[in-house]
Amino acid sequence: MRFVPGGTFRMGSDRFYPEERPVRQVRVDPFWIDVMPVTNRDFAAFVEATGHVTLAEIAPDPGDYPGMPPEMAMPGSLVFTRTDGPVDLGDYSRWWSFRFGADWRHPSGPESDLSELWDHPVVHIAYADAEAYARWAGKALPTEAEWEFAARGGLDGCDYAWGDELAPGGAMLANYWQGAFPYANDLLDGWERTSPVGYYPANAYGLHDLIGNVWEWTADWWALPQRHRKPFKGACCIPANPRGGRERDSHDPATPGVRIGRKVLKGGSHLCAPSYCQRYRPAARHAQAVDSSTSHIGFRCVMRPAHGD
Repeated sequence: MRFVPGGTFRMGSDRFYPEERPVRQVRVDPFWIDVMPVTNRDFAAFVEATGHVTLAEIAPDPGDYPGMPPEMAMPGSLVFTRTDGPVDLGDYSRWWSFRFGADWRHPSGPESDLSELWDHPVVHIAYADAEAYARWAGKALPTEAEWEFAARGGLDGCDYAWGDELAPGGAMLANYWQGAFPYANDLLDGWERTSPVGYYPANAYGLHDLIGNVWEWTADWWALPQRHRKPFKGACCIPANPRGGRERDSHDPATPGVRIGRKVLKGGSHLCAPSYCQRYRPAARHAQAVDSSTSHIGFRCVMRPAHGD
């Protein structure tokens, strides 16, 4: 883990997606954060020690999902598959499919394994799985503000974790999609799916993979940022350690019959592309149902000093 000093910063962005607005000043206390995302090797040690079974390894209860076909009540998870050519980018079902037998041990489906992936981020992790690992490790999941402060590495207000240019001088500084999504990945960064943790340079806090590779869970319920009614008159008025919304307000309005809370994901993934999803940035955020796992979601943990330490 690395120590992050805390401080005041401009959270969010006014230059990209509506859910990141408005930019607002917030303050976070000092904390420690994992240098890299939790790897398959790390997670295997947790499972061996505790016997934990991930959500993707448990058949869903049809009673929790009104209208779900009975034949879908089998363990599995969402897996990305390239399309053969251009498709409607508004229809994510063209590249995402629920694959029976996909889980953290079998990231691409039941026929896959971890033989060359031990130092890659663990994926197919639902929120409860990440939370269970954090408890076992004596840690916690970061808040959205902590995560974003750490990702910025002291570069307050910059678009990316290293400045305002995505690929300065053509350098690939993170694992994201180059080319026409979701069918033509030019692989300029060298990786089709996840990459080993620590493969790309660390930011100014000595932290790796906060941008791209895998999305990361935070502890905050999804909510849109609030615009402050009055400008702040001093540091004493800047919100300290802000948190997200309430669980009951985080439900997806597009599925009113399914009352499942959504948490904030941060960081983007290897599937974020300039042509589709420019969320390989500290300010970027995404709402994810806590019962969902995919082939591009992982996590890392934090520790907060006890009062007076």
